[in-house]
Formats: sequence, structure tokens, C-alpha cells
Amino acid sequence: MYYKLTVLLTLGMGMGIVLVHSESPKPITETCLLCMCEALSGCNATAVCVNGACGIFRITWDQWVDAGRLTVPGDTPLSDSAFTNCANDPHCGADTLQNYMVKYGQDCNDDQQEDCYDYGAIHYMGPFNCKADMPYNYENIFKRCLRRAQREQQSTD
Repeated sequence: MYYKLTVLLTLGMGMGIVLVHSESPKPITETCLLCMCEALSGCNATAVCVNGACGIFRITWDQWVDAGRLTVPGDTPLSDSAFTNCANDPHCGADTLQNYMVKYGQDCNDDQQEDCYDYGAIHYMGPFNCKADMPYNYENIFKRCLRRAQREQQSTD
């Protein structure tokens, strides 16, 4: 699963895709992005848009707009395809999520910290509903991925 996103990001870079990067902080760790990708789409880059949510992170139009309408190089935020081009690009999609969490990040589970679990809830359920229970399948895959990453990290320490 981690391998899939790394390959996608590497392939994207190999094709000369360069993104307009924002200078804002990046609150979401790479591991968290990988687990979001795994839970949302299985990191399957072949499914372009599903029910209005696009890319491996299943970003919506509203999220893209709220995150600042990031674009891939050569695109303009006002072009008809800017949203889908960005959401379907792993780097632009990840940067969109980073900007979105800078804007809407919060402690959704009342554990006194803002972390990956909160970002997963915010992304899936929205910033104003993130305290609700996550859907079982999404939460199960997301948490399993995070636990696996934690075990892998502990074994390398």
C-alpha cells in the first residue's frame, strides 16, 4: 500500500510533472497521506472521479476551492479542468489536503491533539462533522494502515 503511492509519486515526477507548491506548513505526515489514500481509494489512480470525488485522495470540488484552487503547471485555477487535473495528480492532491488541513485542522476526537486521526475524519466527513463516527470500512482500513505503519516504524528504531 505504501509502495503504491510511492510508485505513483515517483512516476508522476518521472513524467516531468512539477507542481505549484504552497509555502504553507504541511500538517499531514507522509504516512497519514498514505493511509488516507489506502482507505479512500486503495491508492488506485485509474479511477479518475467517483461521485464527484477525484484522485487517489477522493478530493471534492469544495475541498479544492477551500484549499486555494491549486493547479498543476501550465494550468490556471479558472480552467474547466483545473480541479480534476489537480485532484488526479498525487502531488497536487496531497498539497490540496495539506492546505485544507491548515485551514480546517482541529481535534475531532477530543484527545487534546490534532493528528492524523483528526485529518482522516476531517477529510472524509468534513470539518463541521468530524466528531461523528467515521464509516466502518473507511475507519477500519485507515486505522489498520496507521497501526501497520507504527509497527514498521518501531521495528526500524
